[in-house]
Amino acid sequence: MNRGVDALGVKVRQAYARIEQFGRPEVWIALRPVEDVLAEAASVDPDAPLAGVLVAVKDNIDVAGLPTTAAAPSFAYRPDRDSTAVARLRAAGALVLGKTNLDQFATGLVGTRSPHGAVRHAFAPDRISGGSSSGSAVAVALGFVDVALGTDTAGSGRVPAALHGLVGVKPTRGLVPNTGVVPACRSLDCVTVFARDLATARRVAEELTGLDGLDPLARVDAPLPPPPARPRIAVPTAEHLQGLADGWAEAFARYVERVRAAGADVVEVDVAPLLEAADLLYGGAFVAERTAAVGRHLRENAHLVGTDLDPTVAGIVSAGEHVSAAEVFRDRERLDVLAARARDLLAGTTALLTPTTTWHPTLAEVAADPVGANARMGRFTNFANLLDMASLAVPAGTVDGLPFGVMLTGPAFSDRALAVLAQRWADVTVDLLVVGAHLSGQPLHHELVAAGATLVGPATTAPQYRLFALDTVPPKPGMVRDPAGAGVLGEVWRLTAAGFGAFVAALPQPMTIGAVTLDDGRVVRGFLAEPAALEGAREITAAGSWLAARAAGAGEVVAASAG
Repeated sequence: MNRGVDALGVKVRQAYARIEQFGRPEVWIALRPVEDVLAEAASVDPDAPLAGVLVAVKDNIDVAGLPTTAAAPSFAYRPDRDSTAVARLRAAGALVLGKTNLDQFATGLVGTRSPHGAVRHAFAPDRISGGSSSGSAVAVALGFVDVALGTDTAGSGRVPAALHGLVGVKPTRGLVPNTGVVPACRSLDCVTVFARDLATARRVAEELTGLDGLDPLARVDAPLPPPPARPRIAVPTAEHLQGLADGWAEAFARYVERVRAAGADVVEVDVAPLLEAADLLYGGAFVAERTAAVGRHLRENAHLVGTDLDPTVAGIVSAGEHVSAAEVFRDRERLDVLAARARDLLAGTTALLTPTTTWHPTLAEVAADPVGANARMGRFTNFANLLDMASLAVPAGTVDGLPFGVMLTGPAFSDRALAVLAQRWADVTVDLLVVGAHLSGQPLHHELVAAGATLVGPATTAPQYRLFALDTVPPKPGMVRDPAGAGVLGEVWRLTAAGFGAFVAALPQPMTIGAVTLDDGRVVRGFLAEPAALEGAREITAAGSWLAARAAGAGEVVAASAG
């Protein structure tokens, strides 16, 4: 077994350990046995384009060997082959860990409509994760996997990304075949990608693209030219930005100024036709396509509504039973008129820039008004698939310690052009290794979140560091460089330059920030301790990590040493 295979096995085991550590069972509907994934990892070609990338798959997308349920146990079936998207990931060297929870039948933008439980936000458990690709987003945000597949009809591949500081790629309809995907609205659905950075998200999206000879709605890519050096960017008028969560309008305005400063011309556009088109998705005849997809299952299992079948989802899907063919054609005609108006309004612009969603409600707020709360989530996302547009959700800082995201939307096949724009306007960032009290779930983690940090992933230092339990409150370790040391497991978090500066300025003694070498050769910033702080401290290097030291008999030792 070569070194690459060894490293991949370690990565897989660390991922499963992290899943167990966090105890978030509502994220997963099915998780593969670690032994199966390790066996698959042993055969991965280290030169494959996605070699060793760990993946979670929304449970309305087929993975051979695992049931597909769409979050409805009564609907479950066991596919004998992978969906096209999953097959392409596996052929490129990626490893699937399991199937993730979702708003049942991919109907919702909240992540709470599932018999497996509401999927809580990764770092604010009193708030929603966003949906319907809820488990997929949280699996990436918590570092269980590198990327995740979702689906997007109304915004499900973008809203959860925005609420977690992730990148959400919603391709042009048909670029990724939907073979092996349970339909929500067959003519509108898109397989989407969640990742913690744009480069990874686009790399995966490229692997998924292309005809498969099976999906009749699949399309040949016809990429648009790269955006000009001075693009013309449309933004909504102030009227259509009303009703955003507190602080979000200001956060959006700051991002718009960044776009201007980078050399773009920004023009206000009346987006009323797009928003009117968005209303047709649930408020018009198009809901009948959801009925066509799973209405029969709901009719035949009406006795399970309230247990196996979510009442809100059942109500939405069943509404299409009363839609006439004449209403469908009238709404399609109305959509054609709105699409023409939208094209005229956006003519001469490179892309439309909007907030991704309008607010981030609590679980209680959604429970109090499940339909109304959900409707607010999709104001800027619902129209994209109806109007055959590509869309890309990207992080844009934080508001009150929670992620805020923006979205670039453009005509069909503008996928790569949108990515070029997003990269052009990205913040300068700093990667920071944390090994103690700032780790996910630890007492000082909120300081990282407040600084706008996003998780890059678990990481281990090169074998040249030592770890000690310090006498501090709250308990924390101190790490020092020593050629005779070992590898220390932690997490790498990414901050903007401004966020990193504010975070470092608030650090108390004896902690310092210095260069830390990781076992893969990367050099990042990381927590180090002043030598004087180690006097009398107990060494815990052998445990391999701060959390392992606390869990494996060092609980009393660390408590005694760290106060």
